[in-house]
Amino acid sequence: MWQWLKQFYHRMGSPKTFYYLSGKMLPVCTGLSLLGLLVGMVWGLAFAPADYQQGNSFRIIYIHVPAAGLAMLIYASMAVSGVVWLVWKMKMADIVTQCCAPVGAVFTAIALLTGGIWGKPTWGTYWVWDARLTSMLILLFLYIGVIALGQSIPNLVARGKAMALLSIVGAVNLPIIKYSVEWWNTLHQPATFTMTEKPAMPSEMWLPLLVMMLSCYLFAAVLVMTSARSEVLFRERNKQWVQEEVSNVL
Repeated sequence: MWQWLKQFYHRMGSPKTFYYLSGKMLPVCTGLSLLGLLVGMVWGLAFAPADYQQGNSFRIIYIHVPAAGLAMLIYASMAVSGVVWLVWKMKMADIVTQCCAPVGAVFTAIALLTGGIWGKPTWGTYWVWDARLTSMLILLFLYIGVIALGQSIPNLVARGKAMALLSIVGAVNLPIIKYSVEWWNTLHQPATFTMTEKPAMPSEMWLPLLVMMLSCYLFAAVLVMTSARSEVLFRERNKQWVQEEVSNVL
């Protein structure tokens, strides 16, 4: 088992292997993610019961919670990719870091925006310098910093090292986001949905949320894979297999 995982790990580190394997996965992943998003949105926004305290305003949870979870998960993935690139110099790790940053930034912005919309009827204001909100805003700045490094440094090695280091250092913000509600007295409510505890909500409310979370995670993977495939073709453009691939398309 360990030997198989090791071989799979090294194969996925090859741009050529990643390109062809992701090409086979993309149609299925795209179809499942779009279907799941459609089902989750309709189920959550139209058929889930209203909250007994917040009424229909709680329905933004079906967008806010998946976006906030993805914002943290994608940055954690960037930090892991950064370590892999710095230690083993694996090309795909550098590409994944670069391609994850814009996707993560978008989901972080969505989380902040929907959180503000949700906060207005709940807290009476769109924004407070709450520990959770402030640390999420810092996360957005970290994403922007990684994107800026990726666009401003022409040398691939220097660019990869800079993005990896910022991703790793910035990961210290993730536990602050995660545990800020427990460490400090904040307005933000505790986690609505966890994988280790029974949901406090009735199944009619948390099941569509689970569908939305899984679908959003799969959709984010589709976005990263699509971007990474384009980056692979650009970086490997002088390789024979890329030239053959382009000639087959043309």
